[in-house]
This record gives sequence, C-alpha cells and structure tokens, in this order.
Amino acid sequence: MRTAWTADELMAADFPEPKWAVRGVICEGVNLVAGPPKVGKSWLSLGLGLSIAAGEPAFGSIATEAGPVLYLALEDTARRLQSRMGKLLAGKRAPRGLTLVTECPPLADGGDRAIAGWLDRNPDARLVVIDVLAKVRGQESSGGSQYAADYAAIGRIKRIADHYGVAVLVVTHVRKAAAEDFLATVSGTNGIAGAADAVLVLQRGRNNADGQLHVTGRDVEECEYALSFDPAHGAWNMLEGPAIDHLVADTRAVILRYLREHPGSQPKAIATATGLSYDNVKQTCLRMADDGQLTKDGTGRYFVPMSAGDSPPTDVSPCWCGLPAAERATAGGVLRMPLLRCHAA
Repeated sequence: MRTAWTADELMAADFPEPKWAVRGVICEGVNLVAGPPKVGKSWLSLGLGLSIAAGEPAFGSIATEAGPVLYLALEDTARRLQSRMGKLLAGKRAPRGLTLVTECPPLADGGDRAIAGWLDRNPDARLVVIDVLAKVRGQESSGGSQYAADYAAIGRIKRIADHYGVAVLVVTHVRKAAAEDFLATVSGTNGIAGAADAVLVLQRGRNNADGQLHVTGRDVEECEYALSFDPAHGAWNMLEGPAIDHLVADTRAVILRYLREHPGSQPKAIATATGLSYDNVKQTCLRMADDGQLTKDGTGRYFVPMSAGDSPPTDVSPCWCGLPAAERATAGGVLRMPLLRCHAA
C-alpha cells in the first residue's frame, strides 16, 4: 500500500468510495459504540449484524448491502444468543451469513489473527462486531502509559479494518460521570476515542424517544439520531426527522416544527398558529433559547439553529441590522445564527 505522494500526485489519484456497513452511520474502519450498562448496546449490535447479513434495512429504515458478518459475543452464551435472535427475527429465517463466536483470545495473543483468518475466508465481509472491547484488549506493551496502551489496543483493530477495508463495530462502556461533549463520556483514556475512525454513543432518550445515538467520525458527518426500542422484538428503530423533535417535550416540539416552516416568527404568531397559549409559547421560547434549541434576534424573532450541512433560507438577505451593535459585530461568524431578513427593507 502506497504511503507517500507529492501533492499533485495525491490530488490526481482516484480512490474508491469508502464502504458502508450502514450508509451515513457506520463506515469501514473502527467504529466505537459506547453506552451505559443495560442501555441496549448488544441488542443494537446484534440487530445490525442480522440486518446486514440478510441485506435488510438497518434500524428499520436504512437500506444495506448483504454480506457476511462476524459477531464476537464475548459476554454471552449460545443459549442467550439464540433467545435474543429469536426475538429479533420474529419468525423470519436466520441468515446464514452471520457467524457468532462466544470466545476469542486477547488481540495480542492471537485474537487479531483469528479475526483476520475469518476475513480471509470471507473477502466480501460487510461487518465485524466485537462485543465487548474489554474481553479482547488484553495487556499492551506501551511503556507504562495508559493512553498508549488504549491507543495500541484500538490500533490493532484498526490495522485489521484498514487492511481488509471492512467496518468493525467495537462495543465499549461510558464513564459514570456525565460530560457536555459526548466523546468525553467514552470509558478509558482519550487514546480509545482518538484511535477510532468513528464514535457512536448510545444514550437513554427523553420524552418521545427511547434512545439517542450521537455519531461523529473521520468519514461520517456528525449527527444525532433519535431511536425507539421495540421491547417485544428487541429492535432499535430510527425515528424520522431531526432528533431534537423527539427529545423535547411536546410544546417544544410543536414550536420547533412551526419555526422550521416559518423562521423569524414571534411568540404571538406562533401561539395563534399552533393554538398554544401566548404565555406558554413566550416562556417556552425563552427557555429554548437559553438551552440552545432556538436563536433570537434583537426584534424578538426566533429561529431554529442551523446544523452543519444546512443551507440558509433562500428568502432572506444577509442583514443583521436588527441586532444590537455588539451582536452585529460577531453574528456573521456564528454558525448557529441564521441570516435574518432586513426589517428595514
């Protein structure tokens, strides 16, 4: 594999598109999926394995390409796996393309070679799941640095993923302490998240969703997805629309939907159109602005913050004349501040 180019050679090179296990969510490379105990990481991982092996939609809605899947279920027994698959399959035939293994030596003691051997026998593999990292990481020789040991453990998995061009989903835990940045919740040092190509954090949902999946990575656009859990079948399904619509209370969700269609509305107009009381809308909008769910201009109009990749409204001009002078000086450089229609026009 070539590792050095001149700049013009690199720009002229033709590279294949990355291979996706789940388009937009899980790409080739090392993908950490972290979450607190009993949140449903194993149900999610096994469900993905079954879906991809059968070529059925992942999360109930994202089309997949069928291919072999290796699932290292290192905390489960064969009986438990059979029971879980029975719920997930709900009477459907089990896919022959899913291989389940309940024991694997640590990576440094032959585990990496065992995984590579399976990939040699299955060159069209779509996914490898390691559930959980702690069962295969072993003791890395790193000169005593825990960061280096964590980085080396993920590095072994990454070498396999890169060599075979396959997505590897590595299940791990989160710290007990909460953090504003979801990446900071991944258990272990920063070496674990830093060596991975993508990090997915599954959290318990609020209000209208059962779970929230935060995703960020080198080839994956940072995003948040709202998920619902079907306890009868053990299945995680992705909910339609922005995650925030499912993770806020009903009043906030109504306001968000209205402002997406009518950006720049004031509380009185929102209340009239939605049937909510004016006082309720006014106070809720203020709280949503404090929580970063809305932005507000100097004339009392509210907007839904733009996310990365969003296009600004086409019917507004780049004018911030309604803002106080201090805000006008900085608004143009703030991603979350939408372009405002000039109230003087």
